[in-house]
Amino acid sequence: MLLYSFLKTITEKEIVIELKNDLKIRGTLKSVDQFHNIRIDDIQIMNLDQYPHLAAVKSLFVRGPSIRYVYLPKEAVDVDLLQEASRREALNAKIMAN
Repeated sequence: MLLYSFLKTITEKEIVIELKNDLKIRGTLKSVDQFHNIRIDDIQIMNLDQYPHLAAVKSLFVRGPSIRYVYLPKEAVDVDLLQEASRREALNAKIMAN
């Protein structure tokens, strides 16, 4: 849930997604759901020489299980907020286990 909550806070920011088939896509994050499915607009295929058939695509819906990495803009990452959220999630998991 932590990744989902975090990604919701950076909508309208530019991100790079690397898929499991090595396709890298840069675009504006429009939405994300609890399954980590991501919708991005204004996309640019970063390795277009390998995927020339995607040159005309302008927006994309990517299923969560096909995502390998999500590269985030450095200025969008609030490290203190992430650390606190991680602590809370670990504490909640510990409480639920007891």
